[in-house]
Amino acid sequence: MINNNNQILEGSRAIALTINNIGPAVVSAYPITPQTHIVEDLAKFKADGEADYEYVRAESEFAAASIVEGASATGVRVYTATSSQGLLLMTEVVFNIAGMRLPVVLTCANRGVSAPITIWNDHQDAMTVRDAGWLMFFAENHQEAVGQHIMAYKLAEKLRLPAMINIDGFVLTHTYEPVIVPDKKTIKKYLPEYKPKIGEFLDPKNPVTMGAFATPAHYMEIRQELHDNLTNSQNLINKEYLTYNKVINKKQLNNQQSTINNGLIEYYGAKNPKIILVAMGSLVGTIKDVADKNRKIGVLKIKTYRPFPAEEIFNIIKKAKYVAVLEKAISLGHTGPLASEIKAVAQGKANAKIQSFIVGLGGRDITGEMIEKIIREVKKGDDEIRFIG
Repeated sequence: MINNNNQILEGSRAIALTINNIGPAVVSAYPITPQTHIVEDLAKFKADGEADYEYVRAESEFAAASIVEGASATGVRVYTATSSQGLLLMTEVVFNIAGMRLPVVLTCANRGVSAPITIWNDHQDAMTVRDAGWLMFFAENHQEAVGQHIMAYKLAEKLRLPAMINIDGFVLTHTYEPVIVPDKKTIKKYLPEYKPKIGEFLDPKNPVTMGAFATPAHYMEIRQELHDNLTNSQNLINKEYLTYNKVINKKQLNNQQSTINNGLIEYYGAKNPKIILVAMGSLVGTIKDVADKNRKIGVLKIKTYRPFPAEEIFNIIKKAKYVAVLEKAISLGHTGPLASEIKAVAQGKANAKIQSFIVGLGGRDITGEMIEKIIREVKKGDDEIRFIG
């Protein structure tokens, strides 16, 4: 069914095949556009006898999240996926999963949130739960999504933290690209069987309490520990990125135009640009196309949004004159969430003028001409947030 050769696959299909080859014990999800193709494929693999996992049908996204939460608590590998309103319905459980330190892996096929109703892509769903305590990754293309899913399990299980892989709905989930999906044997070289330690899972022979009642004397320290573990995971993310590429992704580790490429960020383009464009997800591909024509600009791709790679970002933008942050989300009443965090990183330390550009909300097309317009607009150097579309 699958091998280590290049294939032309729909993004959802590539992810479903990757999850099947990883081999979770329990999969549970509820269909919601544009995530549905992933879990439909996983359900079909099970029905056709091509999968070993237990596929649990749920009556809602809240239930699906609860099912994988409970299964993960028993010490097995799990998987779920959702989008938009589905992720919002999961919110209570999403916080619980992180607080209980369960290594759940979730795919968010990013989609705008209501109202008004939209089924198309932006990042407002993921931004809503950015403070829940999860590792959060954003994929530019199919191949990066495949790699991030495999690495997510390794990181989640080592760190005892849940992981969310964000892929742009329709833009990646429903389009076809060349992609290599590693087979089970190859994945196992990097990702061994999950064997949690005694005391890290529910076992009648070794009773433990998870998600216990915490008094004011203890709650703050527990949350600080979660914060510290998440923040301090950056070195491990970079280490696992290198290991993954050495073991599995040997042919695609280096990009001639990328001077920095690790698990947290990628820098692409001019060596000492006056203008740097910052973005996450599939949008980066369009920006790179513009950078290939305009060799004077730089492109900073954020792969890992949580933990926030503040030092890595600062080291890239500190010498630039202008920084344009392009994002498919808006913190209503303020600015773009990514721009807000980058401004905080640079405040008082970098001379760059950092500006927020909101693009692609509700699936609005983002063209090369729009990127060129942003390059012109950023030179104005004011603090006005701009909606470009």
